[in-house]
Amino acid sequence: MSEQRKSKRFELKLPVELVKTGSKPIIGMGETRNLSSGGVLFVSETQVEVGSPIEYIISLPSSSGRLGEIRLRCMGKVLRREEAMRAVAVTLERYEFVRAR
Repeated sequence: MSEQRKSKRFELKLPVELVKTGSKPIIGMGETRNLSSGGVLFVSETQVEVGSPIEYIISLPSSSGRLGEIRLRCMGKVLRREEAMRAVAVTLERYEFVRAR
């Protein structure tokens, strides 16, 4: 089977915070498995509905190597859930850098 992806995926394990799905605020944490310019696959116990819009924040390492100093606030849509892995695939449609709390 040949690779069908439009964008190269990078295997990165970074903290992800789930902010809201649809119009409902949610509080959930997870960890990315891979990401690309078009989407993210992350593992989380938080239940999200396939097809719903989602807002999530990925904590990136700074040049000093400390996680959480750089945060990427992302908006997208839930594409699928992989129950066996507890994984969620989401699109990355819009993003902005936000200051750490």
